[in-house]
Amino acid sequence: MKTDFIIVGSGIAGLNAALNIAEFGKVLLITKKRLIESSTNFAQGGIAAVLAKTDDFKKHVKDTMIAGCFHNNREAVKFMVKHGPEAIKKLMNLGVKFEIIEKKLALTREGGHSKNRIAYAGDRTGEEIEKTLVALVEKNPNITIWENTFALDLIAKNRMCYGVRVIKNNRVIDVFSRAVILATGGIGQIYKYTTNPEIATADGIAMAFKAGALTQDMEFIQFHPTALAIERKPLFLLSESLRGEGAILINSKGERFMCHAHKLAELAPRDIVAREIYSQQKLGPVYLDISHKNAAFIRKRFPKIYSTLKKKYSLDLTRDKIPVTPAAHYLCGGVKTNLNGETNIKNLCCLGEMACTGVHGANRLASNSLLEAMVFSEHAAEKIKIKRDEIKTVNKPALHLTKISSSQTCASRVIKEEIKTLMWNNVGILRSKSRLRETLVELRRLEKLLPASTTNIEIAEVKNMLTVARLIIEAAIKRKKSLGCHFVV
Repeated sequence: MKTDFIIVGSGIAGLNAALNIAEFGKVLLITKKRLIESSTNFAQGGIAAVLAKTDDFKKHVKDTMIAGCFHNNREAVKFMVKHGPEAIKKLMNLGVKFEIIEKKLALTREGGHSKNRIAYAGDRTGEEIEKTLVALVEKNPNITIWENTFALDLIAKNRMCYGVRVIKNNRVIDVFSRAVILATGGIGQIYKYTTNPEIATADGIAMAFKAGALTQDMEFIQFHPTALAIERKPLFLLSESLRGEGAILINSKGERFMCHAHKLAELAPRDIVAREIYSQQKLGPVYLDISHKNAAFIRKRFPKIYSTLKKKYSLDLTRDKIPVTPAAHYLCGGVKTNLNGETNIKNLCCLGEMACTGVHGANRLASNSLLEAMVFSEHAAEKIKIKRDEIKTVNKPALHLTKISSSQTCASRVIKEEIKTLMWNNVGILRSKSRLRETLVELRRLEKLLPASTTNIEIAEVKNMLTVARLIIEAAIKRKKSLGCHFVV
């Protein structure tokens, strides 16, 4: 099968790229589950950009660099910040309904920001963006959508990408195209505790790496400080906007502890807040408390969080202290790209969380993720649209169909849980060189328990998780000193 462009992933980056590129050819949009299921849909807080007269680009750049421990690519940061306002305006023009107060765009503040610059839609910003973009994609006659389709491998040879091999309706299909965009999201499901949806098993990074793509900054895994400390999969996120609106963190003794840890207290960069909570948890539970704020304000500002806590957990955000814990949330690194999303593999672009543009450095500044996805997907589309090459095919790589027994599938599920536990315990918020090396040995042992090749989706997911877990550990071992999210003890 042939098409003009293939996009794998249906978050903000994939959807926006699809809408832009559809002007220049036929687009096949592939998504692992339903179109709406993405990390974008889970994003509560908002999207950062310089939108107030009291703010400016230099301040946003500075805040991003400080949060990233100056490990960021400054040119990429400046590029993103400069194009931030137009990204917000485009979303509004497309129909995204951001909060408006007194006929002005409402702006809030989150950790690490020196100014109020977060545009939001209540506490469901990602859901509002996702819903709007999905509706437009579904109406576009140039976009074909394949839901419940698993991207198994890139069709690539000699650092040239020709298409994607997928599993759809239990059939293996090779699709060839002018260009492929991977926007498959994060790696959170590699960890036992995460805010990421169940689809976030690092498939895109593994596919690109197997094809020869370079990765960068894989050791920098951001742990969100405040997921609800009541186990479910994934953990329910308690937006950083809560702290932006005045929520405080309290330890088991009822003491506010962040004031002693950082000058910004609860609004310190996420790596610092996560480590402090992790430390306090050794003595007992940690709570998030916003009960001192007006109850009507809380219900209006955080309707989704309020109703979810009330209905599912019998917790009242306006009155109760809410138990919180850090959880794996965001990969700051990924497949190395330039400002156009291009990789070292010709005709392969990567966007969104799975891409490393260099914007985030060693630790992501809050609400820069949706902005990065929007800005870079705009410019990747501009670059890709000029690719007018005839769609070329290559000799199809031999496909070795491996018969999978039910026992192997069951074993893969056990291995998946082992990976999650190992990564949480040994490659999490605090790390040591010895435990990193021990975990690498364990992952190699687990890999040997799986068949060499497979078209079984569940086993393919586990193999992708193992591949990317190894990349994270190998990068962590190479980084000798603590930096941002990578903290060595």
